[in-house]
Amino acid sequence: MATGYLEILRARHAARLLVGTLVGRLPNATAAIAIVLFVRAEGGGYSLAGALAAVYGVANAVGQPLLGRLVDLRGQPRVQLPAAVLSAVAMAGFAFFGTDRLWLAHLTVAAAGLFTPPLEGGLRALWPGVLGEEEQVHTAYAMDAVAQEVMFTVGPLLVTLCTSLWSAQAALLVMNAVGVVGALSVVLSPPSRAWRSAPREAHWLGALRSSGLVALLGAFLFVGIALGSITVAAVPYADGHGGDVVYGWLMAALGLGALVGGGVYGARRWTGGPARRLQVLVALLAVCYLPLVLMPGAVPMVLLTALAGVFLAPSIACAFVLVDRHAPAGTVTEAFSWLVTTFTVGASVGTGVAGPVVEAGGARWGFVVPGVAGGVSLLVLLVTTRVLSGHVGRAVVAASSENDPNRAVEPRFSSGDRA
Repeated sequence: MATGYLEILRARHAARLLVGTLVGRLPNATAAIAIVLFVRAEGGGYSLAGALAAVYGVANAVGQPLLGRLVDLRGQPRVQLPAAVLSAVAMAGFAFFGTDRLWLAHLTVAAAGLFTPPLEGGLRALWPGVLGEEEQVHTAYAMDAVAQEVMFTVGPLLVTLCTSLWSAQAALLVMNAVGVVGALSVVLSPPSRAWRSAPREAHWLGALRSSGLVALLGAFLFVGIALGSITVAAVPYADGHGGDVVYGWLMAALGLGALVGGGVYGARRWTGGPARRLQVLVALLAVCYLPLVLMPGAVPMVLLTALAGVFLAPSIACAFVLVDRHAPAGTVTEAFSWLVTTFTVGASVGTGVAGPVVEAGGARWGFVVPGVAGGVSLLVLLVTTRVLSGHVGRAVVAASSENDPNRAVEPRFSSGDRA
């Protein structure tokens, strides 16, 4: 397993791009907890904190595909770095002006979310050109999914550390300053500066004109709902089994399961169609959610939560392959950004749905939600099997004067029958 990932990281520019992207995405990974801690430090209530975090999340969901389309049209450096700076400046404005003027607080937080650079989609667009071999690109997708779990685990810890050492305001400023440094490292790299999108057909729907991509987004909306609902259902369970410490262990176990699953998945070379394999992975994901309704003691519940996370990262990694396969030429960054947005929106919907369910029926019914959502996701994939498994020809890599004044090309692969 380690050999496969080390082979990827030894490729020229690969480690820099991966680390730079992860560092650049820290503001996004830590925004919710940083906003909540800052609002509480300012004397605001949880309602205001939740509202501002939601504003950031909605603005981020809107901004990612829009900025992704701009990246496809204008290149990475012209979009990613200005967006990172604008996002950091907006969040700095929120940190300095505070919550005294609510309209200004909402405006600055919305701007910070809207201008969050689509570094995640940008990295996946760069992998084919950096690695060259199709199997290595697919391994890199799995490594990317695993790295996300690390970032979303380490990021909140860094925020709480900054808050305890300095202040919640300092945490906001430091995370966003570090994010700009990460984005700068990526856009100054030769692969990012040389990358150009393939020729694209002018269409107002952009990447969404692909029926295969729309089907995939529909499925992952429900995967996001499942994940978001677990984070809510785990709260009342933890209240009855040890409090915040148990909740922390449950969330850590969910991430650990995803780390293990993603690591094992990426270490193998898989045969067969990625669409069929995604159906199997999502089916296993849904099945592993079901035992959570048993709600045993804290230790077995932590183990069950880890099991529930095992197939998350593999499902995401396999979805990356299908996004690359179904994205219309010239829309690869936008397409990956749509997957990020859909998953984020789904997680938000999941938290919103699970809340009333938990209040009405308790934690046990809250844990029913992820199982149901996982089943619906599988159903979407089954209904759209023909669309997702449809033949896709090799990606066009010819240059275009409209999208690529330097005549550089966007190297991509056709997934064919392997992933």
